[in-house]
Amino acid sequence: MKVLGIMGSPRIKGNTDLLLDEALKGAKSQGAHVEKVIVDKLNISPCREYYGCLKDGNCVIRDDMDSIYPKLLEADRLIIASPIFFYGLTSQLKALIDRSQPLWVRKYILKNLPESARKGVLICVGATKGEKLFCGAILTVKYFFKSIGVEYSDELLIRGVDKKDEIKEHPSALKEAYELGRRLAQGESH
Repeated sequence: MKVLGIMGSPRIKGNTDLLLDEALKGAKSQGAHVEKVIVDKLNISPCREYYGCLKDGNCVIRDDMDSIYPKLLEADRLIIASPIFFYGLTSQLKALIDRSQPLWVRKYILKNLPESARKGVLICVGATKGEKLFCGAILTVKYFFKSIGVEYSDELLIRGVDKKDEIKEHPSALKEAYELGRRLAQGESH
């Protein structure tokens, strides 16, 4: 079982990163092989709509996405983690998602992305307590998962947390992240 954690926050060792680490520990406790990708450390250009991917399901832009495509396809489980910036995912993470258009092409146009029983979860942290704080992020991740053949199976959404390491003042959130990862590796949904 391969679990890929995609850390969308530019703040290393911040709230989102700490929650993702706990989720990955939970998955590892079930014997999963875990890997974490820190998107902010990658060079990912935005999608330029060249439509080169329509030919063969491969992007014509050469950058760090070349190493991400195989990881997205080989992972049995995915964890997307992001703080909320203006009611959405970070721009770094959104660039990775947008550049996954070739995988959408493989699934829906070329029809050569095999069906699978892969599952994915979302971890989001937001500073405010707005009622619709996570709606944009959830919708984006659900469609991203669908386009790469992953079932959106669970989520951990934390409101009212902003300062670096503030999540440490919420031990139940860290435990929830660990349990999310454990359930994900077991194939359970909440």
